[in-house]
Amino acid sequence: MNRKDKERNIELLTDRLKKAKAIIFTDFQRLKVSEMTELRSKLRKSAALFKVLKNRLAKRVMEKEGLRDVEKYIEGPTAIATSEADPASVAKVLMEFAKEHEYLKIKGGFIEGKVLEYNQIGELAKLPSREVLITKLLGSINAPATNLVYVLSAIPQKLVRVINAIKEKKT
Repeated sequence: MNRKDKERNIELLTDRLKKAKAIIFTDFQRLKVSEMTELRSKLRKSAALFKVLKNRLAKRVMEKEGLRDVEKYIEGPTAIATSEADPASVAKVLMEFAKEHEYLKIKGGFIEGKVLEYNQIGELAKLPSREVLITKLLGSINAPATNLVYVLSAIPQKLVRVINAIKEKKT
């Protein structure tokens, strides 16, 4: 790889790291090309990207960006999954894929300014997606109003039933 290509790769990786909410480091050694393609496809559906790293270039970028804590994950064959959207969704996809394919190893990650170990990424993967959490929140906010409407509508209904019962009794 010539100098211009290296500089371009460094720029792309730096840009990706600045935009990413989640960065998860993996060891992909012995994964087949078809499996890598399948993983990339699944990650793309979750608005994430999967990129194989050149370790020396990646370490240079991490040092430049002040991410020395994650340099320990850049050993051996390394690829990163980055997401600008929901960190939980990329963690879910990787954890599920790692269960199905023994050769994908999750090393650790960096999510919104915090370094995460493998077990923490597993916990993150167990969380519901952002959309599900928003739906639950809106349901909780909406519940008191719905209950109030139900209670208020029950009073006139009972009154109508009582009046109807009196009418039936008299006739």
